[in-house]
Amino acid sequence: MDEKKVLIVDDQNGIRILLMEVFSSEGYMTFQAPNGKIALEIVRAESPDLVLLDMKIPGMDGLEILKHIKEANPEIKVIMMTAYGELDMIKEATELGALMHFTKPFDIDEIRTAVNMHLKGGAVL
Repeated sequence: MDEKKVLIVDDQNGIRILLMEVFSSEGYMTFQAPNGKIALEIVRAESPDLVLLDMKIPGMDGLEILKHIKEANPEIKVIMMTAYGELDMIKEATELGALMHFTKPFDIDEIRTAVNMHLKGGAVL
């Protein structure tokens, strides 16, 4: 069984470290990127199974990164992380192929459960 790859894209270092710890402990191979440019380099090099993508990133924003991810590989699953009140962007993200979103501050267990559900095929362990 191949190790599933999770890429965390957020400009906040603390959030990246937290999520990397959570998903490493779940047995995923984790990657992180502070911006869109690095995120897309990782997408092309590693083809992650799932990307946790922050909506508000300086430079290339989450929607733009999402478009590029889906162009690079439509199979990659994307879950958005948003600040409160970005509903119009969430709607657009869904239309672009994001699976779901979590509003910050999010519940780590909810994100863990969602990622496991999408990557382990809904199998309840």
